[in-house]
Amino acid sequence: MAFNTQRLQFAGHSGATLAARLDLPNGPLRAYALFAHCFTCSKDLAAARRVAAELAREGIAVLRFDFTGLGSSEGEFASTNFSSNVGDLLSAADYLRRHYQAPSLLIGHSLGGAAVLAVAGEIPEVRAVATVGAPADVGHVLKNFGASLEEIEASGAAEVDLAGRRFLVKKQFVEDARAQRIKDAVARMKKPLLILHAPLDQTVGIENANEIFLAAKHPKSFVSLDKADHLLTDPEDAAFAGRIISGWLTRYLAADTPQGTEPIEHVRVTETGEGKFQNAVQAGGHRLFVDEPEAAGGLDSGPSPYDFLSIALGACTSMTLRLYAEHKKLNLGRIGVDVSHAKIHAKDCEECTNSERSGDGRIDRFDRIISVGGEVSEELRGKIAEIADKCPVHRTLESVAKIRTIVK
Repeated sequence: MAFNTQRLQFAGHSGATLAARLDLPNGPLRAYALFAHCFTCSKDLAAARRVAAELAREGIAVLRFDFTGLGSSEGEFASTNFSSNVGDLLSAADYLRRHYQAPSLLIGHSLGGAAVLAVAGEIPEVRAVATVGAPADVGHVLKNFGASLEEIEASGAAEVDLAGRRFLVKKQFVEDARAQRIKDAVARMKKPLLILHAPLDQTVGIENANEIFLAAKHPKSFVSLDKADHLLTDPEDAAFAGRIISGWLTRYLAADTPQGTEPIEHVRVTETGEGKFQNAVQAGGHRLFVDEPEAAGGLDSGPSPYDFLSIALGACTSMTLRLYAEHKKLNLGRIGVDVSHAKIHAKDCEECTNSERSGDGRIDRFDRIISVGGEVSEELRGKIAEIADKCPVHRTLESVAKIRTIVK
């Protein structure tokens, strides 16, 4: 994951100290996001970490925290309700505003999704909102109380078994949940909304996504999470949700700031701390990962360094041929370049000169196959190969480059 995590604390709606994590991307920041977790969950939910990782890849910092009485936060859960969660969200937004930068993005999972929908209109800096498995009615959570709901209403409080843990729930929680009007808040929100929901969600049915979508004004989007469960326990489902959210949210942010303003190209590569080899790369306004395959001990989260060399050669070849075709007014159709890399013994290199083949050392060989969509003669085929050899990256790879190293 391409971020560094800071442990933070701030005062919640009631003054109780709330435990938080701020996931900061490696590299320049574009914006801050606030993540609200599901009912009785915590900031350390695997899905929350996955979403934070994908947002960090786009240069977005994520603050995730435990609501009052949950996780590592202070306070009594029995004294909280949906309104207090909304209050905690406003406190978190104010903390970011005072110490970092107000959140531009709100993301909520399950009941946390309902909370961000309720609070979005009260945070003027928020530019977009995303929900995952959110209920359209806060009262939906009461279905999880089972027979305990009658005891709560009769005696004023009861212990409820939620996901294998016992929580004391008071009547005020039930009354507050029933009083909420999430769909009214959605209709008033006037902010871009992304709704993610799994059709097979057994905790919050897919009909909730439909109700939220119909209540929202444009721009609004819906993405199906297919076979995912409510908590996105499958890492692939959580990663998919994170990629969708990060890709969608960046549409509503200012363009990424290029890494440097120097006249020469500037690329920054930084270890993420995730896995053995994963590095975050920023080239201009573009962010990506470089890694090694799992067989080599990596996470396979991005191309390898030699893959990038092959990418550079293939892309440069294609661009060079396109310029040549336009200059000569040739109809080459769509150009494709396949590049493979291998290390071979110098003596086995048929294309090498005698001096290059001397010795028993190994050399790098790139095999390049160029395909064109148009009809070409044998003469033109030879000219294409000749022009391809003039590609700047080709020349760099075949020449002796000087590398200057400075250690700070």
